[in-house]
Amino acid sequence: MSHNHAHGHGHGHHHHPAPGDNGRAFAIAIGLNTAFVAIEFVYGFIANSTALMADAGHNLSDVLGLGLAWGAALLTKSAPTRRFTYGLRGTTILAALANALLLMVACGAIAWEAAHRFAHPEPVAGTTVSIVAFIGVLINGFSAWLFVAGSKDDINVRGAYQHMAADAALSLGVVISGLVIIYTGWTWLDPAVSLVLVVVIVVGTWSLLKESIQMVLAGVPASVDATGVTGFLAAQPGVTEVHDVHIWAMSTTETALTAHLVMPGGYPGDAAIDDVIRHLREDFAIHHCTLQVEQGTTQHGSCSLHDGLEAHAHHDHDHDHDHDHDQDHKHGHGAHSHAH
Repeated sequence: MSHNHAHGHGHGHHHHPAPGDNGRAFAIAIGLNTAFVAIEFVYGFIANSTALMADAGHNLSDVLGLGLAWGAALLTKSAPTRRFTYGLRGTTILAALANALLLMVACGAIAWEAAHRFAHPEPVAGTTVSIVAFIGVLINGFSAWLFVAGSKDDINVRGAYQHMAADAALSLGVVISGLVIIYTGWTWLDPAVSLVLVVVIVVGTWSLLKESIQMVLAGVPASVDATGVTGFLAAQPGVTEVHDVHIWAMSTTETALTAHLVMPGGYPGDAAIDDVIRHLREDFAIHHCTLQVEQGTTQHGSCSLHDGLEAHAHHDHDHDHDHDHDQDHKHGHGAHSHAH
């Protein structure tokens, strides 16, 4: 029996901008926010505003996060080596995860300081707070705008965008609290606004954290329909079974797939495989494919992970429908598709 391996690689698909296209946006955002961090912290100390100093600390975490994201985007351009056969594309996933974790840590620090201020309220210079925070709204809002386009398809860039958008929201909240304090003298409003914004930011960051963790653990990217992929492969002419399907993120913009296709009639030819690969790229945004064609004439060993998933799927099926099924599932009978 012969095994044929078909490899397909698609680059530059229109749904996914090339890594590094946001370099100018990163440079501008890092420069503006670095300068603003220094200004905001100094004036926050002078005005005795926890909200302003907390916002400065959050901005500092954003500068670090932007640096990570930009560095990762640049590393994706590195050429593959014998050690890193995919290059360093995976660093964008790590940067996205680091960005989400930085944002969560910053929120924790802000909440801690705000709680302390509730217990020990101090006078706040509302005018200074409002003016400095308003500058922050402009800078962070502009920085977030720079990443809007790239954030749609790249969670690394989305992490940078969410950082900037969260900062703009924090700064706006500080502006409002500063104005109210001027007219009412309610110093408790300063830490109260900080706590409200922390909750809003944590809720908004949760999806980024969840998706980046899924990518780190080689889960199927949220943008890929795994069921649709296996269904598409199973529907190809000559295919009687699809198994050992693995789909994972190589980077925050590129997805890889490996699958075994049982085709009793044998290898269908390069043109047929190229067509399958083209559809996977255009319809499912899968950019790097490895397809193994088998004739199903032997009980060759399958992936142990696949076996576990198959058993779990059968268990769920039996539980949901409460039917007794014949457990004699032999390799090569019917068309089955499994995704990991």
